[in-house]
Amino acid sequence: MDQKGLSLNKYISSSGLCSRREADEMIEQGRVYVNGKPAEKASRVNFGDKVTVDGEVIKSKEKYVVIALNKPIGITSTTDKKDKTNIIDFIDYKDRIFPIGRLDKDSSGLILLTNNGDLVNRILREENNHEKEYLVTVNRPIGRDVLKAMAKGRIPVHRKLTKPCKTFPVSKYGFRIILTQGLNRQIRFMCRHFGYRVSALHRVRIMNINIGKLKPGQWRKLSHAEMNELERQMK
Repeated sequence: MDQKGLSLNKYISSSGLCSRREADEMIEQGRVYVNGKPAEKASRVNFGDKVTVDGEVIKSKEKYVVIALNKPIGITSTTDKKDKTNIIDFIDYKDRIFPIGRLDKDSSGLILLTNNGDLVNRILREENNHEKEYLVTVNRPIGRDVLKAMAKGRIPVHRKLTKPCKTFPVSKYGFRIILTQGLNRQIRFMCRHFGYRVSALHRVRIMNINIGKLKPGQWRKLSHAEMNELERQMK
């Protein structure tokens, strides 16, 4: 089992079946299976895992939510209520949630929010190379040679070098870029390196989650299929 996620005894107890101590006893007795394999007390449960006790599938009542928001320009990806443009007050969700990563105040597009801190850590972990896709408009015609140079990586940003990425021209002034890195204002610095200024930056995808038909300011909960695929990619 992945050492992230919810502890197995907490998962079982939150189903209402028994206490955590009793759940530990069931695990020791070999009555608990996770994804068809005998469980251990150290086992963890992630979204999409199948837990059975005495052959019966059980489900935790403790749920976590992931929301996809099309963030408008001017909203800040912070939970700090002192900032009047904070994303939490903007979305006004009934439960406590927080953004997964950031999207600059002067950028728009897809950002995910959740009440699951573990999920945040796993998505943001740099070595996992999770893709994020953007549409970029710059202040003058963008050459294919520049896009190829961007794609090769090794551009200095905050004393680090960018990783190779994917770039595609979409118009005279616009291009599409897919990153697996998350340096602060990375795309803007990459463009500045080649003498360009970003006039519009819009994120359209994070991993398997697409912005779809969400209008600026609109949000939706991820579907069960999206959650399962998200969990698969993180494993």
